[in-house]
Amino acid sequence: MDDALERENTDVALQCGVPDGALERASALKLMIFDVDGVMTDGMLYYSERGEELKAFNIQDGHGMKMLRQYGVEVALITARSSRAVELRAANLGIAHLYQGVEDKRGSYAALLAQLGLATAQSGYMGDDLLDLPLITRCGFAATVPAAPQALKQRAHYVTRAHGGHGAVREVCELILRAQGALERAISAHLQ
Repeated sequence: MDDALERENTDVALQCGVPDGALERASALKLMIFDVDGVMTDGMLYYSERGEELKAFNIQDGHGMKMLRQYGVEVALITARSSRAVELRAANLGIAHLYQGVEDKRGSYAALLAQLGLATAQSGYMGDDLLDLPLITRCGFAATVPAAPQALKQRAHYVTRAHGGHGAVREVCELILRAQGALERAISAHLQ
C-alpha cells in the first residue's frame, strides 16, 4: 500500500471508528467469504404453510458484494444450512463459490484457498455465531455483527454498526473497497 493511501486509510479509520489494523488487513484481501443466516439475513427463519424456508436479503448488501467482485475481490458463501433461496441469491449475484450444509467450515475454507491459490492473509470472513469461530480465527480479516456472541466480537477485526440483513454486509464491502482505494472509483462509476 502506498504512503498516501495508508495516511488516507488511517484518517478514515479514526473518523469512522475502525479499529487499528482493520483497514490494513482488509487492504490485502483477494477473497471475502460470508456466512448467510445472521449476516446476509436477519437470522430469523420463516416457513411457508407448505414448509418452504423463506429468507429476506438486503439489496444493498448484494450490490456491495457485486462491487467487491468488480474491483477484484472474489466473493464466496459458506453456510451451515442448505436452502434453495441461498442458491438462487448466489446465482443472482454471480457468486460461483457456494458451500451449503457445511457444519465444519474449515474444510471448505481450505479447499477454496487451495483452488484460488490464496494465502490465509488474503482471505476475509464474516460470520455471526460460534460455528464461525474457526474461520474468524484463521483468516486475514474477520468481521461480525453486533448480535454475535462476545467470543466472536472479541476475535473479529471489525464489528459492524449495522445488523445482519440490514446493511452489515454492505458496510464490510465498503470498508474493504475503502482499504483498497477503490470505494471512490465505485461511487464515481455511478456518477457518469
